[in-house]
Amino acid sequence: MKTKISTKPTPVKPRVNVITLGCSKNIHDSEVLMGQLRGNQMDVVHEADSLRQDDIIVINTCGFIDNAKQESIDTILQYSELKDQGKISKLIVTGCLSERYKPELEAEIKNVDSYFGTNDLQKLLSSVGADYKHELLGERLLTTPSHFAYFKIAEGCNRPCSFCAIPLMRGKHVSKPIEDLVKEAKFLAKNGTKELILIAQDLTYYGLDLYSKRNLADLLRNLSDVDGIEWIRLQYAYPSGFPMDILEVMNERSNICNYLDMPLQHISDSMLSSMRRGITRQKTIDLVNSIRDKVPDIALRTTLICGYPGETEKDFEEMRDWVTETRFDRLGCFTYSHEEKTHAYELIDDVPEEVKQERVETIMGIQQEISFDINQDKVGRTYKVLIDKKEGNYLTGRTEYDSPEVDNEVLIDARISYATPGSFVQVKIDRAEDFDLYGQIVKI
Repeated sequence: MKTKISTKPTPVKPRVNVITLGCSKNIHDSEVLMGQLRGNQMDVVHEADSLRQDDIIVINTCGFIDNAKQESIDTILQYSELKDQGKISKLIVTGCLSERYKPELEAEIKNVDSYFGTNDLQKLLSSVGADYKHELLGERLLTTPSHFAYFKIAEGCNRPCSFCAIPLMRGKHVSKPIEDLVKEAKFLAKNGTKELILIAQDLTYYGLDLYSKRNLADLLRNLSDVDGIEWIRLQYAYPSGFPMDILEVMNERSNICNYLDMPLQHISDSMLSSMRRGITRQKTIDLVNSIRDKVPDIALRTTLICGYPGETEKDFEEMRDWVTETRFDRLGCFTYSHEEKTHAYELIDDVPEEVKQERVETIMGIQQEISFDINQDKVGRTYKVLIDKKEGNYLTGRTEYDSPEVDNEVLIDARISYATPGSFVQVKIDRAEDFDLYGQIVKI
């Protein structure tokens, strides 16, 4: 009996091409999605350079402020047009923008196949023929260099900040159990991750919902014990109700970086009150002083808002003088964005855009001088540096006092010094600018 040989071509599985917009929390969410897709034996890529006709495009959107919303809408429209042209097969939109504006998006951009919110992972997977696999808890496909990972310890936020739309998009605060986070950290370490960058809408609220107390210190101790994790970095710590015991752990454990990102937003009492921050000028100053007293070597990063409704010249001058006196190691400053359905939306957005921008430029000009002075003090000193990448003639890395993308970089002449991305080296700083350090490797 003759065996029939099929002449039908083997069907090619569609490829899922994930596009990530917005913050590090979205990066984390895309990585979890990609891990689930790979666990379903699906072909998945992140922001592929070239498109295929069978591509399923998943856009993970941001809906935080005007500029981010516009970028998300522009990206959806771009791929919507490509779908009309037959250059991709399917278009899915997820994340914060579609959580916040799903009805409006469905009405305006009709050829998107599905819109999903921030907590619709299982539905999204089902829409592309995949199942949510509980056994993959903690497993991700990293889109960052493998030696560092954004490590989300909680979702959502219970804070009442008047200007912030995050609770509208992410819901109430939900902490992840310590045992689940340790499992995820072990998975990452096993696959070469050396730095965990802890993120959440509010790190310092961690544990209240699960353990009836702020439990970030216990989590840090558990993560610190994971073999292979050499740096743990804290980002997005809220000042009101700040758990001081985490500073004790920072002093106890050498692999917890002397670094704290704590967005303070303003210093004027009238602004802090209207912003519903739950803290005063004096308590903010006392907190910063206390943190520096307990961890003298700490690098403090903060973010500020200029042009919040009702911000007077006096309010701004108070913030300007405070920035000058406090000398933060790192600082970002943003113009106020009037966001629908927030408490501040009921106020009149009365500071002209050009005034907002002028105030931001003033603050950042002051910070540039501060950063230059602080960096000059580092010349001649030797620091442990994690190499992130090699570009042209330079190796680029960071000290424990610097987070990726937003802080100082250490540049090393790759023609006379050699190290591979992901390796730790000792670097002697021989030159400094306002936001860059230059040095030579003295020990690998």
